[in-house]
Amino acid sequence: MKRISVLLSALCLSLGISGMAAAAPLVVAHDTNFKPFEFKDETGTYTGFDIELWDNIAKRAGLDYSFQPMDFNGIIPGLQTGNLDAAIAAMTISPQRLEVVDMSDPYYDTGIMLIVRSEDAGTYTKLEDLEGKVIATKTGTSSADYLRTQFTKAKEVKLFPNNDGMYLEVLGKGADAAFFDESVVRDFAKASDGALTVVGPLYEGQSYGIGFPKGSDLVQKVNDALKAMKDDGTYKALYIKWFDVDPDTK
Repeated sequence: MKRISVLLSALCLSLGISGMAAAAPLVVAHDTNFKPFEFKDETGTYTGFDIELWDNIAKRAGLDYSFQPMDFNGIIPGLQTGNLDAAIAAMTISPQRLEVVDMSDPYYDTGIMLIVRSEDAGTYTKLEDLEGKVIATKTGTSSADYLRTQFTKAKEVKLFPNNDGMYLEVLGKGADAAFFDESVVRDFAKASDGALTVVGPLYEGQSYGIGFPKGSDLVQKVNDALKAMKDDGTYKALYIKWFDVDPDTK
């Protein structure tokens, strides 16, 4: 009887450990600096549209999670290897990405635009004006892909791991323009005290989605929660809070 009791205790302990492992919080990645989607506020806490959107989705879907800030170009590999359970980082839904990861329904529609020094706003009004010039963008993004495949006439494309680097390169005259996501360049122009201006048309209309490892059962849960947010007005309120515009009229 004593031996059976010991075995039962060991079995219960084993099941308890397994249960704790199964209940471990999801690891959800986001970019380290992609204002207004994710960034540190004055208290050093990450906030932004993506952060609040995921928090609302997770509560609706009953998901326990912990955030993992990381460089954007490490997110897709992290999903592929299963080190990440999900990622919300203003990630464009593209055929190339869908080959290696699963993505949610779109949650934000955008495109790519140019930002230049205000003194040059009359000179550079579209990509074609930057033939033979230096353009800055962010590593591992659809903006970098576009410059690599669709506009190959730049003198040089400088790649940076974060947003601040490419904008500082333009301000310091190390690049003639930056080419990046519309909402982000508009936010940076607004914060530049008139030093930078967004110019030209919107290139390559695109949508952002939440990323998951292939075959993840989280996709449907997240899509259902996202739809519920849109149906009850929570999504619209959050959108207006961060972008000062109604998504229905954008």
